[in-house]
Amino acid sequence: MGQGIAQIAAQAGLDVILVDAAPDFATAGIGKIKKQLDRLVERGKLDAASRDATLGHLRPGAAHGDLRACDVVIEAAPEKEELKLAIFKSLGEACKDDAILASNTSSISITKIAAASGRPDRVIGMHFMNPVPVMKLVEIVRGLPTSDATYATVVELAKRFGKTTIGARDIPGFIVNRMLIPLLNEACYGLYEGLGTAADIDVGVRLGLNHPMGPLELADLIGLDTCLAIAEVLHRELGDDKYRPCPLLRQYVAAGWLGKKVGRGFYEYDSQGQRKA
Repeated sequence: MGQGIAQIAAQAGLDVILVDAAPDFATAGIGKIKKQLDRLVERGKLDAASRDATLGHLRPGAAHGDLRACDVVIEAAPEKEELKLAIFKSLGEACKDDAILASNTSSISITKIAAASGRPDRVIGMHFMNPVPVMKLVEIVRGLPTSDATYATVVELAKRFGKTTIGARDIPGFIVNRMLIPLLNEACYGLYEGLGTAADIDVGVRLGLNHPMGPLELADLIGLDTCLAIAEVLHRELGDDKYRPCPLLRQYVAAGWLGKKVGRGFYEYDSQGQRKA
């Protein structure tokens, strides 16, 4: 997700610093963005000059201190509350006082994240959809202390990225995942209970409900660990058993079958990310 956000920001003409868990990861991320842009050039969807201009806006950073001059920082770490709180505490100390700090969290409280930052009025949620360069939607989530100025700035930034925005209350799951995760989880239960094969369930949803992708293949794309993490937040924070994660989903995550990113989830994938027959 961070790679995709960096790509669209650079394509919008903004200078971008990538910081990851290690400097080598940030450099590798820029390399992956180059490969994505190269593919677009090969397909005639992007000219070489635009690719080179985009890459010229990207550089790796080594630590949060390298973000000192940034006007907006967008966090896209894994969906783990403790990790995000620690990151925002660090960003609040490292970034300039008037910088806006945004989280790409799918479900975690923006109000809680904001409190960790020490600048709660300048913290907001920017929930991008996956894959970021393709999907048009960004959910803008205001915490209780988020200022009007922060909200207006982030909406305009998302529009500069070419995205459509919707506003969502700071309630677990926001709008999209409040509806999506129960669907994916119920598909897991369908497989768990033997209602049909993974392919049967996905074809049923694609053709019966006119969805562009089946729920189990979508879960593989998102990452089963991410789906589980969001489901756990919904179950814990809303206290309703309808959000209880399916045991099969937990088992797949425990096995390391996390989806497309590791080559195996509900389906198996080759080294190019294509689903095996």
